[in-house]
Amino acid sequence: MNGPERFLAACARRPVDRTPVWMMRQAGRYLPEYQAVRARVDFLTLCKSPDLATEVSLQPIERFGMDACVIFSDIMVAVEAMGAPVTFATGGPHVAAPVRTLEAVERLHVPDPIEALPFVFEALRRTREELRDRAALVGFVGGPFTLASYLVEGGSSRTFAEIKELMCSEPAVAHALLRKLADFVARYAGAQPKEGAHAVQVFDTWAGELSPSMYEEFALPYQRKVIAAIQGAGAPAILYVNGCAGKLKMLAQTGADVLSVDWRLDLDAVRAALGAGIALQGNVDPCVLLSTPAAVTTAARAAMAAAGPVGHILNLGHGVLPTTRLECARAFVDAPKAAVAT
Repeated sequence: MNGPERFLAACARRPVDRTPVWMMRQAGRYLPEYQAVRARVDFLTLCKSPDLATEVSLQPIERFGMDACVIFSDIMVAVEAMGAPVTFATGGPHVAAPVRTLEAVERLHVPDPIEALPFVFEALRRTREELRDRAALVGFVGGPFTLASYLVEGGSSRTFAEIKELMCSEPAVAHALLRKLADFVARYAGAQPKEGAHAVQVFDTWAGELSPSMYEEFALPYQRKVIAAIQGAGAPAILYVNGCAGKLKMLAQTGADVLSVDWRLDLDAVRAALGAGIALQGNVDPCVLLSTPAAVTTAARAAMAAAGPVGHILNLGHGVLPTTRLECARAFVDAPKAAVAT
């Protein structure tokens, strides 16, 4: 099987010749070739330059040979397209004018994604052409709750106090914001398969910060809309929620083809809870890749054994850390190949 065949078969819970493998945030700061590009341009310029975004998307494929290539972009380009200016500095994205009132929500608009974000779609087309049959191309979007959290908080947060206060004190405003975000994100996600993406991952990372009841009200229905749009475009939908323990049944109710699992749960426990009806992705702790190749190989084999040979994509439980050792990344990507060889 080639990379796209292997990856898509795993998404569909069909037999594969070996477990497919890639890493969230694999195109990024741990790679010296990426650092060389970033030395020339700032982060947003890189995101908005299709030739450079294509180059850095392909860098990990050229070096390591993963089965999937994630397009280089950022979830926050979506909110910028909706009329909320975003800047990037140390500590992550910053929204100068947080959205905390109905009037502020109404000022956001829902544009045509291809017209608003042409650089993303051009990068998808170019990357798909360059990949040929080496690896599946994975597009992505931010989940509605995660994007809402950045808009309401004004940036990154440890407590998510502002958005939780809004959901509790003015739920109508929170729902209005989430509806508008879901409308645009669904269109944006649904357009990506038409421009080259084999699959689309929804990063609703911070939805794991919600209690089960708040998740059911403020995350689940909006995730469903985005996932349905991806599947309506003929591609599998992957959902990632960091800290998904306690919400597995609701995550399955989103209809996602693949559930990307963090490292706080063993994959055999997820299988026992959800059955074989959903594919799994993950779930090695990214910090393991700061250690030794032998430790990485052990962790990767444990994840593959726990998930089983069908319906599993080997990945990390979160994104690659900037201090990841290159030899450990190599050991991670090679682990499924070595397992077949032995």
